[in-house]
Amino acid sequence: MDETALSPLSAAELDAEGVTALPSKEVISLLDLNADLDLALDVAAPIDLAIAANANVAAPIDAAVSANILSFGSESAALADQDAIISQGISGEAIANAPQDSTINQGAEAAPVGTEPVTTDGTSGTGVEAGALPTEGVAPTADSLLGGNLLNIDVNAALDANVTAPVAGAVAANANVAAPIDAAVSANVLSVDSQSTAIADQDVVIVQDLDDVTAEATADQTSEINQ
Repeated sequence: MDETALSPLSAAELDAEGVTALPSKEVISLLDLNADLDLALDVAAPIDLAIAANANVAAPIDAAVSANILSFGSESAALADQDAIISQGISGEAIANAPQDSTINQGAEAAPVGTEPVTTDGTSGTGVEAGALPTEGVAPTADSLLGGNLLNIDVNAALDANVTAPVAGAVAANANVAAPIDAAVSANVLSVDSQSTAIADQDVVIVQDLDDVTAEATADQTSEINQ
């Protein structure tokens, strides 16, 4: 389009135009959200656990530490000598029984499926607030579009839940554990003409026997749940 063909509006044309002042920022809201949540829970979690174990544990530990820190002409030596003979034997039974009989009655009645929650004022619990949009057949004005909230949402949710989690567990174990540890640490830190020696000598003989052992775990659960 040729810009030279455009002509400015005359004074009479400007007077014929309608102008509406924008409201202040304090009265403009993009989103008005009101959510009410009514939550009723009945929770039951009976737990039954039985543990049985036969165990032999041996943990001989030998440690030696020597250090020279900021020393001149010093020596650091650490020696850890360990001789261990470990003989472990288990002959027996490890039995764990966890019988559980539970009767659970939860009296909270859940709302029927498809029932729409109702607010205290008797209106519908979900939907868009009345007045947020112009009614049918009425032309919106500048004040009605700019003077209120662009979107009003009023949500009321009612939730009734019955939750039951009966748990029964049984653990049985036969174990032989041996952990001989031999450690020697020697250090020279920022030292001159120093020596650091660490010797860790370990001789370990470990004999572990499981003879005629039984590990039995039984978890018997009977639950009667009325929700």
